[in-house]
Formats: sequence, C-alpha cells, structure tokens
Amino acid sequence: MFVGICRIEFLLLEGCSLKEKRQVVRSIIERLQHRFNISIAEIGHLEAQRRAEIGLAAVSNETHHLERIIGKIVDFVEQDGRVQVLHVSKDYY
Repeated sequence: MFVGICRIEFLLLEGCSLKEKRQVVRSIIERLQHRFNISIAEIGHLEAQRRAEIGLAAVSNETHHLERIIGKIVDFVEQDGRVQVLHVSKDYY
C-alpha cells in the first residue's frame, strides 16, 4: 500500500471577504472529493483573505497511479479560474 500526500497553496484572484474565500475553497474541496475520491481539507492561511492552502491524501497499490492522480488534481486546481497556484509539494510513502 502506498500513500500520496500533496499540499497546494494558492491565491484567490479576486479580492474578497473571508466568507467569500471560504465559499471558493469549500467549492474546490468538494469538487475534488467527488471527482477523485480523496481525503482533503483546508490546512493553512485560514485567516488570510486571499491565500489558502489545502492538503490531500490518496491511497493506492501503485506509486505510478498515485503520481498520475495527484498530477490530475494539481491540473484541476490550476485550471480553476478563481485561483492562482503558488506552490505545490508532493510526497509518496
């Protein structure tokens, strides 16, 4: 069994309140959960208005499969027009 862990830090492109930021982040999290069946949560910059960080984990029996899934997840977030990805870190165990 292998585990893939990924942290994605991003900037919300439109200036917004914390309430609006949380709606955008929650929307991204829910879409990723349903599309990729992963564990995911907002983990950083909780009180910042325009920055957010999410952390996610996926489990598979092959590291190649994990790399492909996490790559698709990062691409999915990068294609969201509401955010700009600032930093991505990936680890496989």
